[in-house]
Amino acid sequence: MHFSKKCSVFKVVLSALLVVALLQLIYLSFLSKLHGRQQRYRYSELFGGAGKRNANLAEKNTRKERLKYSLSTGGIFDASGQFRVYKNLIKSDFSANQKSGADVASQRVALATHTSINNLHHLESLLQRWQNPLSAAIFAHGQDVKFATALVYALSIFCPQIQALVDFHLVCHSGETASFPEQDRELFAGLEDCASVFAKLEMHQDKYKNYAIGSNVSYPNNLLRNVARGGSEATFVLVIDIDMVPSADLHQQFLTMLKRHEPAPDEVFVLPAFEIRHTRKIPASKQELLQLYQVGEVRPFYEELCPRCQAPTNYSQWVNLHKAEPGELEVAYTLTWVDPWEPFYIGPRAVPLYDESFQQYGFNRISQACELHIAGYRFSVLSSAFLVHRGFKVAGEFHSRKDEENRRNRLLFRTFKEGLKTKYPNSARRC
Repeated sequence: MHFSKKCSVFKVVLSALLVVALLQLIYLSFLSKLHGRQQRYRYSELFGGAGKRNANLAEKNTRKERLKYSLSTGGIFDASGQFRVYKNLIKSDFSANQKSGADVASQRVALATHTSINNLHHLESLLQRWQNPLSAAIFAHGQDVKFATALVYALSIFCPQIQALVDFHLVCHSGETASFPEQDRELFAGLEDCASVFAKLEMHQDKYKNYAIGSNVSYPNNLLRNVARGGSEATFVLVIDIDMVPSADLHQQFLTMLKRHEPAPDEVFVLPAFEIRHTRKIPASKQELLQLYQVGEVRPFYEELCPRCQAPTNYSQWVNLHKAEPGELEVAYTLTWVDPWEPFYIGPRAVPLYDESFQQYGFNRISQACELHIAGYRFSVLSSAFLVHRGFKVAGEFHSRKDEENRRNRLLFRTFKEGLKTKYPNSARRC
């Protein structure tokens, strides 16, 4: 009798467990189907579909067709024939709707930046701070060409601010071509919104160090800078690396300053550059910057690696300037370029292009600053605007071939300077 009761209880418990297991299977099946529908929905978000009901479908299809057309051109080769360039791979709403003509481009500053795919995640914070038209040139190699095409397309669909303001350009080796990623569904797995796209890009950031993309792959930084610059019709352009962030409200403050200060044709406007510890929040104002500067959490850019490269900015003078009205920008002082200064600046579109012979590490920016000097430009330092690089630059974090590349580009720089004598025969200036 006692055994029979135990057996009955066991049967009841077993039956209950079976029911629970069955319910779990049904629930998991439901979740699987729901997830499948969500994935199909997100995929149709990217590529449209006959069964999709969406008021924005026509707009998304238009964006898709624009991308297909950009890719169908096959891009163009750069002057060296080493690289294939897809200009305006994806155009922002701002650029697509912009009327041509100098009247539209005149009172505007565009930000131009460049990156490999492993640093593209920095675009999010850069655009949040800049909040104005931005032109980004991306270098990709091998399988990253497909990945870059897919992810920038996803950014342009899921991220409204990027859709509105960012123009993307793609550069790859001349033997590689980019293609429309519609059949590569695995590239879009898990993409549901803007945050998920940037999360996927962040997962890609440790694939390789800067400049260490491959044994025979050179990062064409100056070509990328020129492509990004050429992607805007603004009268003024600020060219920076993607892991740098400008001070807040720079765009509007600069345009307001131009109403008081008529820029000379041979004038560029320097933004003092700093670097900050990774753990610190990027300062928005000069006041916030100086608070961090005084306690050593912010320091001049490249202070440890090449203090002479930024020293001509005269940080001591800039830090101790009289306080202007909050949000007011002015020219604090004007400098003549000296070797080996590598200033970041806002300049007119007419400034000389970067010499595209320089690739990888070393002399890529100083060569352009040197040419500005030979061409007669002056460097006006802005009173309260600045740039901040994320993280301190330290020697141990660089790729293994840095010194070798620097020596090679140093020789190239000597040849470049000789060429400037022929290009500017009436200039008495030298680098």
